[in-house]
Amino acid sequence: MSKQGQKGRVSLDRALSKLGMSSRTEAKALIEGGRVRVHGSIEKNPARMVNPDTAHIEIDGKKAEKSGTRLIIFHKPKGVLTTKRDPEGRKTIYDVLPLELHGLHPVGRLDQHTSGLLLLTNNTRLSSDLTDPKNRILRIYLAGVQGEVTDSTLEKMISGIRDGGELLQAERAQVLKRSGKESLIELGLTEGKYREVRRLCMALGHEVRSLKRIRFGEYVLGDLKPGDWVDAVLDQAD
Repeated sequence: MSKQGQKGRVSLDRALSKLGMSSRTEAKALIEGGRVRVHGSIEKNPARMVNPDTAHIEIDGKKAEKSGTRLIIFHKPKGVLTTKRDPEGRKTIYDVLPLELHGLHPVGRLDQHTSGLLLLTNNTRLSSDLTDPKNRILRIYLAGVQGEVTDSTLEKMISGIRDGGELLQAERAQVLKRSGKESLIELGLTEGKYREVRRLCMALGHEVRSLKRIRFGEYVLGDLKPGDWVDAVLDQAD
């Protein structure tokens, strides 16, 4: 085969991943399970070279075609990891999401003990734009913390503090409920630093007992229940 003919050819499992149909691991299982056809014939070899733009590939009788940009709003339950797979066998978001969404990747992360709004997409450019600190996209969290959060503490959250040589800073902060034992605060941040809400609160003497993200930019969690998801409305096409 000529070099021109080889251009664009990748392994079949990678082709399915590039088409946004599944991850490569899931694609391999589909192929080896006899559920994939190439040009009408069952193909059980994940390493077979194909051009995803020209090959006729079917999964369970349905033609595999590259889809446009997809973005979903997912209510990540507490206790679930934001990762494809966990070496320790802990539950991940892909154990909660249906197979049809396994080709999507998370936009940023929520730690295991944080619940709430998690975006997933098949568009890496969109994902990069949403997470780039330069774009200062607001994320809003509800944090239940130990102790009474004072107005002075809120001012420090907004002015920013140093933790491990890194500036942690809230764009906005307000107390929704407070008592001597605990407070419920709403925090808005724009940079998405590692465990920023927990670190910011702890540095000011308030351990986070519960944490939930309710907004990411223009996208809101609303009344979506843990484990449920909806397609987000996109302003522009892929």
